[in-house]
Amino acid sequence: MTTRPARQRVFVANRGEIALRVVEACDRLGFETVLGVSSADRDTLAARRAGRVVVLGGPHAIGSYLSIPAVLHAAVATGCTAVHPGYGFLAERPDFARECAAHGLTFVGPSPEALTTLGDKLKARELAESLGVPVSAGGYASTVAEAAGLAARVGYPVLIKAAHGGGGRGMKLVTSDAELAEAWAPASAEAEAAFGDGTVFLERYVTDAKHVEVQILGDRHGNRIHLGERECSVQYRYQKLVEEAPCAALPEATRERLHDSALRIARALDYVGLGTVEFLYDLHRDELNFLEVNPRIQVEHPVTEAVTGVDLVREQLLAALGEPLSVRQEEVRITGHAIEARITAQDPHQRLRPSPGTVKRWRPPVGGGLRFDSHVYEGYEFPPFYDALMGKLVAWSHDRAAAATRLDDALAGFEIGGVTTSRDLLRSIIRHGDFRIGSVTTHWLNDRFGELIGDGNE
Repeated sequence: MTTRPARQRVFVANRGEIALRVVEACDRLGFETVLGVSSADRDTLAARRAGRVVVLGGPHAIGSYLSIPAVLHAAVATGCTAVHPGYGFLAERPDFARECAAHGLTFVGPSPEALTTLGDKLKARELAESLGVPVSAGGYASTVAEAAGLAARVGYPVLIKAAHGGGGRGMKLVTSDAELAEAWAPASAEAEAAFGDGTVFLERYVTDAKHVEVQILGDRHGNRIHLGERECSVQYRYQKLVEEAPCAALPEATRERLHDSALRIARALDYVGLGTVEFLYDLHRDELNFLEVNPRIQVEHPVTEAVTGVDLVREQLLAALGEPLSVRQEEVRITGHAIEARITAQDPHQRLRPSPGTVKRWRPPVGGGLRFDSHVYEGYEFPPFYDALMGKLVAWSHDRAAAATRLDDALAGFEIGGVTTSRDLLRSIIRHGDFRIGSVTTHWLNDRFGELIGDGNE
């Protein structure tokens, strides 16, 4: 057995609930923490909990959370030994990982080489295809004319996606050359604003599909494991609202192919740390289509923790510091079912338009089988500069039906005031018959949105 790394001071280069999650994991490991914040995030729960707080810049991400010089300067100046990038912002930037190493800092994530491969969606697909992992058709285009030619070969409908990020940023579904021409510039601009790179990618859209993803974990000792899969099909305009583990709709043979495909990619990359291999599952054809690998921790990681009992952030931190994984593949057990609802400061009656403001009442539910990850508190002024996520409510139970009921009951008892939120929409989703039998697909919420808003007003 190896000994835990000696004194570590971790720079947390993120915000919101994930920053708090990392700070808490570091506390449990006995690591010191320094949190980098924007001027708008001086008084979050993460800032209150961290050992030290450094202001990186102004309220906009481009001058703070996305500024590599600001993050590196703050980490070095405060004597940090490692940098945890969370998700989004700099988490998938190979240049940032390289700069961390050049400044003597351990980057908590995969190698710059792996990030480079996975950050290029075409290269990632080529890798998957070379390993016998099924992929959907797609590719890059630098002009609208090239995009139209590619779409003609792939076949409409197609998705336009940010090439260097996730979370639905820069993603547009188009069904014709005219729609493609109209969507191209806004998609590129959104990708540029979110990830600092406006490059976009086209892929064929699979109808009647479920979004399934496999959690992978690796270390520097050659260990690569998976921790089962999640389903993230409840999406509105590619924004995930509800996630769960495991995916109840998969035949066991397909589940095995899914896990095997994810591990092939992890092994080929000598993957270190946490990652998520994402697929679309065609319900009618029982086919898997590789989408991409997100080389970081995911927003929805708590559902995997709930059904496996594995602390993913702890494993991620220790793997980056050279420790072997604390769990072997044969020891991974999926127990029960967990469902996560993302509570956001968004107005469902305005098509989920952000609704920042001051939180005047905040009474999260408590009880057995519940977990709530959040950086919000009563009196918190929700800033307009970032995403609208307020917290993630997770319910676990022995089976899916019981977990859904527990989550609905918890949402019903969640008291929130001062800010319009997605809570009632989430209740409508959880109570809907389609969700209860597990028949939702990636376009289900778009199709049912109006109906669900009506059902959510009680």
